[in-house]
Amino acid sequence: MLLGGSVGAVKAYNSNGLWLNPPDVVAAEAIELRDEGGFAGLKLRLGRGRLADDLATIAAVRKAVGDDMNLMVDFNQGLDLAEALQRCHAVDDLGLAWIEEPIVYDNLDGYAQLTAELKTPIQIGENFYGPRDLHKALQHKACDFVMPDFMRIGGVTGWLRAAAICGAAGVPMSTHLYPEVAAHVMRVTETAHWLEWQDWADPILQRPYEIKGGQLHIPNVAGVGLEWNEDAVAAHLVDV
Repeated sequence: MLLGGSVGAVKAYNSNGLWLNPPDVVAAEAIELRDEGGFAGLKLRLGRGRLADDLATIAAVRKAVGDDMNLMVDFNQGLDLAEALQRCHAVDDLGLAWIEEPIVYDNLDGYAQLTAELKTPIQIGENFYGPRDLHKALQHKACDFVMPDFMRIGGVTGWLRAAAICGAAGVPMSTHLYPEVAAHVMRVTETAHWLEWQDWADPILQRPYEIKGGQLHIPNVAGVGLEWNEDAVAAHLVDV
């Protein structure tokens, strides 16, 4: 492996769904997502009109998948700081793996306040535009975990620079999107935490990566290990 690591499995959570639907619908989907690959982690989205509905959804999912499941929750920047203080404290004793982006991404002072007050780890980072943004967030003590996005952090080179910062600071580092490429860099990330799994690319790949036992298995082939299904790609071409 040119990055300096080895080919192997990477711990992943399923991030394919669990949107803002009624509790019973989300709970049923959680079972399906768990069973897609024996996942030990699932991400559900929060931020319904009523806090009570978010709490009911978490309770329904927990009942459906059990106490051993790692549940990550994501507010997708949907709250102001006052709402975040109320809602995040309300879910703070529910055994969640992390609370992701409750407020707008660049409110580092607000994130620092939430991180200091909450027991549940705060996760941010998909909106870091380069490693310097990550470093700035860590200087502000604005989070417990980070999850950079390849498009924004600067591709593989930017990721490796960010990973060095996280390694020095001892901050767990997860991925955002692009799981097939992300798996490779996670194998050379000192503080590698969770890989965010979506199967969105599977329909256009010749050989989708295998998910088994809650892990993504990198194929032992040359390069990144991706080849396009040219027939599938051709079927979706648009003339402009």
